[in-house]
Amino acid sequence: MTTKQRAYLKSLAMTMEPIFQVGKSSMTPGLTQAISEALEARELIKISVLKNCADDPRELAEIISERTRSEIVQVIGKKIVLYREGKDDKKKIILPQAGEKR
Repeated sequence: MTTKQRAYLKSLAMTMEPIFQVGKSSMTPGLTQAISEALEARELIKISVLKNCADDPRELAEIISERTRSEIVQVIGKKIVLYREGKDDKKKIILPQAGEKR
C-alpha cells in the first residue's frame, strides 16, 4: 500500500465510528471471526481498544491484521483502523493509483 492510498483510507476512517471493542478478554476466536466478516462486508473498519485491555494497541493491531489477512491503516491511541481489499466484483473502496490525483 502506498502512502497516498494509506492517506486516502485514513481520510475515509476519520468519520467512522468503531464497530468493535477489544476489552479485558483481549482477542478471542469469535472476535477474530467477526472482524474478518466485517472486513469482508465493509473493507475498512475501526476498532476501539478499551482501557481495561492490558494489551498494547499496536501489538493487537499486528495480531488482528495477521489473523484476518488485512492491512493496518493506522493506530492512534486506542483506535485501530484496518483495511482488506474486497473481491473484484464486490469492491466498495477504490484506492487511488500511484500517479493518480484525487
